[in-house]
Amino acid sequence: MAIQKIYRAKSTKPRSPILILIASIACIAVLYLASSVVSTIGFSFSSPRSLKNPKNRRSENEKYLYWGSKIDCPGKHCESCEGLGHQESSLRCALEEALFLDRTFVMPSRMCINPIHNKKGILHSSGNMISEERWAANSCAMDSFYDLDLISNTVPVILDNSKQWHHVLSTSMKLGSRGVAHVQGVSRADLKERSLYSNILLINRTASPLSWFMECKDRNNRSAIMLPYSFLPSMAAEKLRDAAEKIKVLLGDYDAIHVRRGDKLKTRKDRFGVDRSVHPHLDRDTRPEFILCRIAKWVPPGRTLFIASNERKPGFFSPLAVRYKLAYSSNFSSLLNPLVENNYQLFMVERLIMMGAKTFIRTFKEVDTDLSLTDDPKKNTKTWQIPIYTKDGEEC
Repeated sequence: MAIQKIYRAKSTKPRSPILILIASIACIAVLYLASSVVSTIGFSFSSPRSLKNPKNRRSENEKYLYWGSKIDCPGKHCESCEGLGHQESSLRCALEEALFLDRTFVMPSRMCINPIHNKKGILHSSGNMISEERWAANSCAMDSFYDLDLISNTVPVILDNSKQWHHVLSTSMKLGSRGVAHVQGVSRADLKERSLYSNILLINRTASPLSWFMECKDRNNRSAIMLPYSFLPSMAAEKLRDAAEKIKVLLGDYDAIHVRRGDKLKTRKDRFGVDRSVHPHLDRDTRPEFILCRIAKWVPPGRTLFIASNERKPGFFSPLAVRYKLAYSSNFSSLLNPLVENNYQLFMVERLIMMGAKTFIRTFKEVDTDLSLTDDPKKNTKTWQIPIYTKDGEEC
């Protein structure tokens, strides 16, 4: 008969309490690490913009700089306002201070447009309007001129009509003396180094009673310039940049000149009835026959020459066609008319086109290495001289 084997389970010894404790701690550690990884991954997928674009991650310690709701106000041009270049000088000055202080700049949400500099006819104001209404009617949204996200890559900015700005204001009121400092005549070095100002949430600067850019009186010191002249021109709104790129493609290989006449050809009579000007050679140097002579050594015959100018006389530059193929922004009106609302925007497009030229010749020198149509200084010397229309020296 077969013998069945009976298999008995082996008896096991009870586990040590110490081993159980160690295993429990290890499990808890593994679970904690896993949850941390999941949390991190979850954040990276739910908040991609905050990782890709640091400027969107607003720090709790972020501080702000405010210069006012209007560029150049307080100032002598609060009612009429100045041209684009004048206002950009002031805006660049304020942005430089924000960059120096490592603060977010509170940018005016609108830019004033002087009707003298606008031929589009979209800006109208009634004589019955109060000052604020008149200013609002003669202004356009700041983000219609500039790409604020692009500017913020260098200097963080917010608009003074944004929710964030209203939050900053309410927070500054709650903080009392630590919330806001109203300063006037304080150097930017003191604003940065003195704890009285450096730890304040919001600095409200009262700029120069003349113009904002007076706060940058040392701009002739090249080492003091933090943002070059080309900074704001290159920060144009995306639609303006796109239009300029399309026109540059259509132009191909080209050169460009900027001929500033209308607003600079100012004369007045002295006590003897003789006309005088602060730019005695400008009228002469910006006439076609003199332009041909001046640029001959820089621009070879047959080249495409893009001309940007505030000259209002039709066909004024036509004599240049004897040597060059002329192009103007008006040649691209089908592309520009749907986009451009005023002459400030038009000049911003023209400026981008000129910056892309093989050879670019300005009216006045900005720096010593610039090519220019005239040797007269750009800055108003306050010296009124008799205009000169004859040629100097040798013939062309």
